[in-house]
Amino acid sequence: MKLTKIAAALVLTSTLITGCGDTISDSAQQHSLLPEAQHRLNIYKEVTLNADLSHLSSNQKQMLSLLIDASKVIDDLFWQQAFGDNKKQFLASINDPATRRFVEINYGPWDRLNGDKPLLTNITEKPLGAQFYPEDMSKVEFEKTEFAGNTSLYSMIKRNEQGKLYAIPYSEAFAKPLERAAALLEKAATFADNKEFANYLTMRAEAFRTDDYQASDFAWMDMKNNPIDVVIGPIETYEDLLYGYRAGFESYVLIKDLSWSERLAKYTAFLPELQKGLQVNKKYKAEVPGSDADLNAYDVIYYAGHSNAGSKTIAINLPNDEQVQLEKGTRRLQLKNAMQAKFDAIMLPIAEQLISVEDRKHVTFTAFFANTMFHEVAHGLGIKNTINDKGTVRQALKEHASALEEGKADILGLYMIRQLLEKGEISEGVLKDYYTTFMAGIFRSVRFGASSAHGKANMVRFNYFADNGAFTLDDNGLYKVDLKKMTKAIDSLSELILTLQGNGDYEGVAKLVAEMGVIRENLATDLAKLEAAKIPVDIVFKQGKMVLDL
Repeated sequence: MKLTKIAAALVLTSTLITGCGDTISDSAQQHSLLPEAQHRLNIYKEVTLNADLSHLSSNQKQMLSLLIDASKVIDDLFWQQAFGDNKKQFLASINDPATRRFVEINYGPWDRLNGDKPLLTNITEKPLGAQFYPEDMSKVEFEKTEFAGNTSLYSMIKRNEQGKLYAIPYSEAFAKPLERAAALLEKAATFADNKEFANYLTMRAEAFRTDDYQASDFAWMDMKNNPIDVVIGPIETYEDLLYGYRAGFESYVLIKDLSWSERLAKYTAFLPELQKGLQVNKKYKAEVPGSDADLNAYDVIYYAGHSNAGSKTIAINLPNDEQVQLEKGTRRLQLKNAMQAKFDAIMLPIAEQLISVEDRKHVTFTAFFANTMFHEVAHGLGIKNTINDKGTVRQALKEHASALEEGKADILGLYMIRQLLEKGEISEGVLKDYYTTFMAGIFRSVRFGASSAHGKANMVRFNYFADNGAFTLDDNGLYKVDLKKMTKAIDSLSELILTLQGNGDYEGVAKLVAEMGVIRENLATDLAKLEAAKIPVDIVFKQGKMVLDL
């Protein structure tokens, strides 16, 4: 564990969010880019985030404007969670515009797609617990100290005047900005034509004040016909690399793509049947996944907070609340415009560099869309609660839960595609399209680095597939899929992951990640080839009201 140490004299007891202690020195000090980070400045390709709003009413456009305003508040809150509350002063200490922009993309002076390595001079390593915990806190201290809210999703850990740990709810720690965001959501609700959406916005606003998000999660699940959507609040726990307990603030403002959504509606009905067919002991698939769920395509018009930090999300599967999932299922939102941008700018160029000539035709947007979509659907398969009274899988596996869950979703997504192709429910393409596109996607996602749950999941899976002969190299050193061996590897890795999750086997998962979640020499060579070809690692957005003419 590499945590920045701060002197006891600097322990802050205010209910406001603290700065970064020794992580960044005097805010007046000037910072410059480290020489070894110079080549990283161009790893993102800028994409304009736009959508057709011509079918929306004036009320709906006014509502979008308010939702973007609320998202900007959320964006500032994530900066505080990830970095501290002195964002403006710190950015002002960076003279070079390109370096400052790169720090903005990363929500701090650490490279999110390169293992959170420091980018600037006079910067130490990023705390694993970001700003959720005191930087001088050890795991031993945390685990031997009992206090209310110690594992709460919606609280910051602080020290009192005696130096003892305590939890302060988000609604108190961020009271003023959350009240601003709540007021904006409530005003947006007055412009909503859809009653269910207005109800959700009102309930979400109240959740900002109470830290009770479950009721608004249920309300969000009940929305089926609203053409506009917003995913907003403290949601994913990826930023907490110390334990994975605490949720980071984020937001997406979305416009529903009605024609694409129609095509996708039928697939969630197969979840209970596909759950029964999983290649694992029946005790690890005894839970019945909720089927009151929907699967839709959207154009995203605004990202904020965690969703905008480093790699950009192209599909959403929410809510994360296990009780809501078991009772209602989840909603799967495919962000089609962002997905298309990544496929064009990244996936096709990767295929040109690493996939065998005869197999490149199997890298298709249809398969990329489906692989991404069924990844999100597959979060609903498997097991949410351990079988041996260790609590939920998320609680039992702590900081490893996210990486393993992402790996599970990828693998079971391929399982679903295979089954639905055999049933004739998927009629586009052949299995090799989905497998080959998936393999190219591993090269894309593994570049997100070891600090990303998705990056770790891809490293584990790549090494597992390589060890099991799922793909081979041709005479030119380019990759080809072996359909039979890849199918076998998918089934065996599915069984391994579901068993680890069901047992809440923290040590087993830690061992798997330590041994397999690494970039081996061959893969490092391949990634260097992509870097030399100047293929973007990810995209970054030109977005906001001016882009949308709102």
